[in-house]
Amino acid sequence: MSARRDLTSYVGRAEDEARVRRLLGEARLVTLTGPGGVGKTRLAGRVASSVTRAFPGGVVVAGLAGLHDPTLLTRTLADCLGLHDTAARTARDTLVAHLRDRRALVLLDNCEHLAAGCAELAGDLLRACPDLVVLATSRCSLGVAGERIVPIAPLAVPPESTRTVEDAITYDAVRLFADRAAEVLPSFRLTGDDVAAVVRLCRQLEGLPLAVELAAARLRVLSPGQIADRMGDSLALLTTGARSSPERHRSLRATIAGSHALCTDVERAAWERCSVFAGAFDLSAAEDVCAVPGLAGFAVLDAVDGLVDKSVLLRVDGATGVRYRMLEALREFGQERLAATGTADVVARRHRDHHARLLEQADAGWFGPRREDWFARLSERHADVRAALAWSLRDPAEAVVALRMASGVLEYWLARGAAGEIREWLDRALAVAGESAPGRAAAQARAALCAALHADLDGARHRLKLAEAGCDDDAVPAIRHARAFVALLAVEPHALENAVEAVRIFGARGAVRRQLHPMFIAAVATAFRGDLAGARRLLAEMVRLCDAAGDEWYRSMALFGLGTVEIFFGGDVGTGERALRDALRIDLRGPDVLSAAYRVDGLAWASAKRADWPAAARSFGTAATLWDRCGAEPDIAVSLAHRELLAATRSALGEARFEEAFAEGRRRNPHDLLATPASAAREEPAADAVLPPLTRRESEIARLVATGLSNREIAVRLVIAQRTAETHLQHILNKLDFANRTQVAVWVNERLVTRR
Repeated sequence: MSARRDLTSYVGRAEDEARVRRLLGEARLVTLTGPGGVGKTRLAGRVASSVTRAFPGGVVVAGLAGLHDPTLLTRTLADCLGLHDTAARTARDTLVAHLRDRRALVLLDNCEHLAAGCAELAGDLLRACPDLVVLATSRCSLGVAGERIVPIAPLAVPPESTRTVEDAITYDAVRLFADRAAEVLPSFRLTGDDVAAVVRLCRQLEGLPLAVELAAARLRVLSPGQIADRMGDSLALLTTGARSSPERHRSLRATIAGSHALCTDVERAAWERCSVFAGAFDLSAAEDVCAVPGLAGFAVLDAVDGLVDKSVLLRVDGATGVRYRMLEALREFGQERLAATGTADVVARRHRDHHARLLEQADAGWFGPRREDWFARLSERHADVRAALAWSLRDPAEAVVALRMASGVLEYWLARGAAGEIREWLDRALAVAGESAPGRAAAQARAALCAALHADLDGARHRLKLAEAGCDDDAVPAIRHARAFVALLAVEPHALENAVEAVRIFGARGAVRRQLHPMFIAAVATAFRGDLAGARRLLAEMVRLCDAAGDEWYRSMALFGLGTVEIFFGGDVGTGERALRDALRIDLRGPDVLSAAYRVDGLAWASAKRADWPAAARSFGTAATLWDRCGAEPDIAVSLAHRELLAATRSALGEARFEEAFAEGRRRNPHDLLATPASAAREEPAADAVLPPLTRRESEIARLVATGLSNREIAVRLVIAQRTAETHLQHILNKLDFANRTQVAVWVNERLVTRR
């Protein structure tokens, strides 16, 4: 976690920061407690950003405000750490394995509504990980042995007798009001005329930071004296109606209610409806959720703009554009108001329908050049996707939609390392939806596929039986696909036949993306039978389909398949190594650590096959760091090749030399593996050599293709437009009658061998 600059000024808390930092050096669990709006989250975030050097194992922040399913608590923390749940162990075991030997800090923010689950998780991690420290924020303590509780008090307020600006501004609550007032109204300056009203207001709000900020936001339409008068009236009403509430809770409620009263009718409706979002949302999501007579189109934009002005919504600049976030106290108020109107379910259904459409759009656009964009969009909305699924599971009629949502863009969940979570959503939806629910058999088949990806072959077989019992035409290729994958992992017969049939049916239906993983399975199964030429043809076709669509994720899978076939099944090791470097180059451009781990492990196999044992040990070490980073295990992910060649490398070097080279590899940056090996560099012809029938420029580009550079990287290297590089490559493919870049790379390297 890197230190972030605050978007607004930070007032006070210097003593609190110092105290919390000191406690993090003394205790294993520190919990900041206090009422909503007191500033626990911001204080914890500032402390966490300031102690990164003390925690070389990393600082991870898990925001829990938008999470309301305690069963997902462990998965959420694992997700924040970038850990995959593909290994055959629980998410809790994966967390422990990752954190056990690290001096790390985990910040669990907003624990109060999940207090029991947070206490259990924190206790388990602290017992199993001796160097781990947990910092939590909650409205109540967690009750874990050894917990150090730090009550966070509101900001200091001046005495009622304060009359001068000089005296008032020495108090943090007044300073905060003045700072926020100047942001809202640049002309604002605290003067002797206003000081009494500001002092009165800060005392009424008892220095609660959120209440002070909300009050300051009203300066656009009211003077400090008018705000203080209205605040006094609101408190009087709340005091008579809610004497059992803590005073500070009443003051915050009164402030929020005052902000709500100052909103227009349209803004109030938007506030209440937007409280349904678990995380940040964009304007299109707000428009879908707020769609009622009088609140549509530009009216929603105006309402959102007004709520931002009044500090009800916070603007967030995300990876996919501007989004908006509501603080938890304001969201709770909006949900109460929404429930009082009797429209909570209507709005929740609109929220669910919006995210169901989003998943459908992502599924339709996933295969191609926009995959990274879709991954970013869904990642930013992950909390709301979960909330939409959870709401849909309340009723069998709604669970049909959950079944459709969970059955869609499976690759998204796999890229997040959440094969286990999506299998859980599928299982829950199948349990609630009726036996005749459309898509039920296909969903069972996809759940089986997820179970296999999670190394649970018995669970996969059970789900396949259920799928076959209710099979319909739509489910047939999905069942064949899952059957093929289970057979391949279990080294059982019929993997090839099932995969080929899945490819055929998906192809007949025009579902190109659905063909690709079965095609990969078929290629590996073909290589197992000794038919390397057949395996190469399948993988070349897979690369061709990916190139035609502009998709790199499945292209990387195809290149990994080619590397596996060439290296492990007796093909050309050099060709396989180049394919793996091509695949690794794709993976390292994005966040896909798991795929990168596969590729680096494969490069270790190539070195072992050439008997370059030190290089093999170093690559196994680099791969081990990547496996650790994503919480996966190579003896499950790439079992046969990994085990055989790792054992051979260890045996050839001996324990001491192996461990030395392995440790060196662990410290290496995986990008270093993309450099062309020295042996290949010696074989490269002069830069101006022509490779007939290509022109000089085409020859130059073909050689760069053979080194694994992408079109964009070639364009940068040669200082030409990317479109020009693409045109040259197409001419090369036409002249050589080739279908893809891999064939060009093989052809170039054959020319190199001839010239030696």
